[in-house]
Amino acid sequence: MKILVTGAAGFIGYHLCEKLISLGHEVVGLDNINDYYDVDLKYARLNELGIIRDSISFNNLVDSTIHGLQMQFVQMNLQDEMELPKIFADHKFDIVCNLAAQAGVRYSIEKPMKYVESNIVGFVNLLECIRNFKVKKLIYASSSSVYGMNVKVPFSTDDNVDHPISMYAATKKSNELMAHTYSHLFGIETIGLRFFTVYGPWGRPDMAIYLFADAISKGNPIKVFNNGKMSRDFTYIDDIVNGIQFFLAKTPNENSLNSSNVNYKIFNIGNGNPQSLTDFISAIEFNFSLKSKKDFLSIQDGDVPHTWADISQLEGLGYNSTTGITEGIQKFAAWYKRYHHENN
Repeated sequence: MKILVTGAAGFIGYHLCEKLISLGHEVVGLDNINDYYDVDLKYARLNELGIIRDSISFNNLVDSTIHGLQMQFVQMNLQDEMELPKIFADHKFDIVCNLAAQAGVRYSIEKPMKYVESNIVGFVNLLECIRNFKVKKLIYASSSSVYGMNVKVPFSTDDNVDHPISMYAATKKSNELMAHTYSHLFGIETIGLRFFTVYGPWGRPDMAIYLFADAISKGNPIKVFNNGKMSRDFTYIDDIVNGIQFFLAKTPNENSLNSSNVNYKIFNIGNGNPQSLTDFISAIEFNFSLKSKKDFLSIQDGDVPHTWADISQLEGLGYNSTTGITEGIQKFAAWYKRYHHENN
């Protein structure tokens, strides 16, 4: 198939591109390469795909030096109403995988308009292209953050998600609502995947595991919010990518929201086994053979104390999460040491 992957220079997008290429699909990657975090890391990911930094410029498609026409990339803003349709006109996409978004729960409280521009305006622009160019299927990233102040665990797609506590979460809920509208009006199959705390090699520097590893390896104190009384359904990147790939060729008959709109589906993708923050930190310390200095702080605005994914619907379709934090953190630590050794 020919697949558009938005957010291709991002953490999950990069890994998905690698997976799709290995399966023989043709991939067009799109990313605006914004400076929310270190762009050198984004360019390094693209370099792994054979997309050379010096060849990249806005709105110009470049070929991979490794994979040729099987992997192409364009730097573009998703909300660009003039340029995005040109990509769709030039390529007959079978599927769009939308992983592009302005990320970050805490940053969304400081810079809400960035989230409106990318996550809402950009998403509608993408939906319009999918509609106008007759793309069969959209798979898009939602987030566990949509559960907001939900206290019932594990979090189920049947739970009410009308109480987001960050602008980031609100935009992700908006994506789900807009996808439902386009599924209903235009018969587009949309599959929203609520990711739970993704980690692994090539991860974002603003994510907890990266922040902890960086501080621990440099002997700096780590910030432990809610005085350590946090737990997360940490999900290794391979399990996330395998979950996305699971839906490329398979069209589940089961609708996770029991809606009359059979084209609209929402699923959780998590490990289904939450871990305490203290155990997670201990595993990082073990892999760096160092003990951390901890600054215990109160919970931050936009944060929730616990997440836990109910993945029974996915398991019923034949999907399983297979990587625990012992193996996952070991792989992350090995990559982190190698990457920083090569780039320092």
